[in-house]
Amino acid sequence: MKALERLFEDQKHLFEQGGKLEKLYPLYEAVDTFIFTPSSVTANTAHVRDGIDLKRTMVFVVVALIPCIFMAMFNTGYQANLIYESGQFAPQGWRADIMSSLGIAFSSSSLISNILYGALYFIPVFLVTNIVGGLWEALFCIVRKHEINEGFLVTGMLFPLTLPPNIPLWQVAVGISFGVVIGKEIFGGTGKNFLNPALTARVFLFFAYPAQISGDAVWTAVDGYSGATALSQVAQGGIAALEYSWWDNFIGLVPGSMGETSKLACLFGAAFLIITKIGSWRVMLGTLIGMVSMTWLMNFIGSETNPWFNVSPMWQFALGSFAFAAVFMATDPVSAAMTNTGRWIYGFFIGVLGIIVRCLNPAYPEGWMLAILFMNTFAPLIDYFVINSNIKRRMARNV
Repeated sequence: MKALERLFEDQKHLFEQGGKLEKLYPLYEAVDTFIFTPSSVTANTAHVRDGIDLKRTMVFVVVALIPCIFMAMFNTGYQANLIYESGQFAPQGWRADIMSSLGIAFSSSSLISNILYGALYFIPVFLVTNIVGGLWEALFCIVRKHEINEGFLVTGMLFPLTLPPNIPLWQVAVGISFGVVIGKEIFGGTGKNFLNPALTARVFLFFAYPAQISGDAVWTAVDGYSGATALSQVAQGGIAALEYSWWDNFIGLVPGSMGETSKLACLFGAAFLIITKIGSWRVMLGTLIGMVSMTWLMNFIGSETNPWFNVSPMWQFALGSFAFAAVFMATDPVSAAMTNTGRWIYGFFIGVLGIIVRCLNPAYPEGWMLAILFMNTFAPLIDYFVINSNIKRRMARNV
């Protein structure tokens, strides 16, 4: 490791001001500080010190996502293997060739078969996301002569988890390009964007290709097969029409976007983020309270024509991407409210709006993506009123 560090130091003069590769300094700095401790650190006592920086914060979020990543690969392969075992479709394509060359059978009862086949779908999406998004990040940093920020570490992990397994890779590239450039870079980059970049990318794909990413029929990892999600089944016939149990939905053994199906995996991530104080428990709990409150109101009103009005809070929690949205999307520290009181309000209205969209919008049986982006735009206003209220209260106390 010391030899590698010396190698990087020996090449540093090429990337510094006046060097032959001066324009590529953001790339050098990003790799150098990711692997090694930064050479410039706070030395005097005039600064507030902390044991964590932006890079470590982002890495902690990625660690919290590991259970969701595992389930993304496992469930993608599991759903495909179930279809293959039914005899309706035969494995084909380069992924099937890899499985055959390794001597691994397509079996839903095989952990290795499920994970490996799922990985052959997840990893290409992940690589395209990070290569294309990383190139945009590097380009803007080179033009602005800024260091590369670490915010994309999380965006590059979240976005693939929100996508169906069989999504064309060119759509992945287009979506992440929109999310990085329009959702973040045009506002100044990491820390200055008011919208969540991963959700911005996802919502662009939803509106650009609604027939493919509408949420009512999500692709599975089998060419030619499109499996109905639990959300679409409830929309058509209520909970009684579901082919999956509450436990299946909670564990994540249902068709859907790759990393959003498992609520158990999301809860592990939530616990890690709360313990490390990286994610706001106020936003998470506020979102849960808002969801439960609005669901109870829908249950009280009732409907003979709309099955969603009769779905209980327990089922609303287990269905779709609520847990993933509340834990990883709503808690984005840049686009969320920053005051403690504001976080309660912000989270509560995400929960309320998510249920409104899910229950009242017949064209889209999921609402958390739109609810979070909508509240992203109101987060600064919420903080403004909270801060002004605190100032007025303190002034009144001192009069």
